[in-house]
Amino acid sequence: MALDLFSPVSLGSIALKNRMVMAPLTRNRAGEGGVPQAINAAYYEQRATAGLIITEATPISTMAHGYPALPGIYTDAQVAGWLKVTDAVHAKGGKIILQLWHVGRISHPSLLPNGALPVAPSAIKPEGKAFTYKGLVDYVEPRALEVSELSGIVADFVHATKYSLAAGFDGVEIHAANGYLLDQFLRDGSNKRTDNYGGSFENRARLLLEVTKAVVAVAGSDKVGIRISPVNPFNDMHDSNPQALFNYVVDELNQFNLAYLHAVEGGIHGGGIADPFDFDALRKHFKGAYVANLGYDKVRGNAAIASGHADAIAFGVPFIANPDLVQRYKADAALNEADSKTFYGGSEKGYTDYPFLNA
Repeated sequence: MALDLFSPVSLGSIALKNRMVMAPLTRNRAGEGGVPQAINAAYYEQRATAGLIITEATPISTMAHGYPALPGIYTDAQVAGWLKVTDAVHAKGGKIILQLWHVGRISHPSLLPNGALPVAPSAIKPEGKAFTYKGLVDYVEPRALEVSELSGIVADFVHATKYSLAAGFDGVEIHAANGYLLDQFLRDGSNKRTDNYGGSFENRARLLLEVTKAVVAVAGSDKVGIRISPVNPFNDMHDSNPQALFNYVVDELNQFNLAYLHAVEGGIHGGGIADPFDFDALRKHFKGAYVANLGYDKVRGNAAIASGHADAIAFGVPFIANPDLVQRYKADAALNEADSKTFYGGSEKGYTDYPFLNA
């Protein structure tokens, strides 16, 4: 029987009832102190029919924040808030993992402790504007991290992984995509270092591999995924040779026997035109399960799974507007249209009030 979106699959030790993954989606609706609230539990619970939910990107420390009203995963209160989310999803038979995030230079002093400068591999100010509590403001030039500080970044990922497991998550996803800190180290448009963390592919991948090794040691390789975006120009990102770089990165990641690799197959968020890239070739480099993301619908998703290109498909905006997306795809039913004005911040409107098919 041909495999499709509705076939079961295992990503590492995480057994999924279908191959429809809810992509990580920043929604800016956490409570005071980065603590998830009842509304967040309701939102994720509504979408528990997904084979797997990947949470919104979640800062691993106070210095990892880059946007207002984000949930965190570094305090006991945050763990208690997330427990309500994981309990709600598990009660509906769902699986949920947390995406571990450090934004690096994509932040602003007003969002960081004591007005600190954002940190980055190199002191290069990104084009664009930061989304702050007072609106959009220009990014600032970040501070280049000292080599001596990088072990502290790894330790923050470890701490957040321990807290994720304490919060009841089925695993974690390391966010190395979309122009945030680990991606900033990978791509040479943002990494101009001349030490062991810059220059060669080996050096630029070093921090990601150190983080991965440390997170796997805590959670187990079968509960850890990684997200990459080789050619997404969002957040002023580019690389001089993305295909060779990311083929190398994937080859190195194979040593960890990860649960999956999650690839953003192009450019998202209107960041510009993505460079050409052969994602079929990248997929062939990776020895584990592959989750494809970007512009997939039911037809394209089924085709990617049937051809062996992907083991699962991550859907973003369709899951925002259709909590019962799995049921709608099964029934070939019409989809609700997403209201982009309510994507980032607000309350129930555009968050938990989208109608179900059988409401």
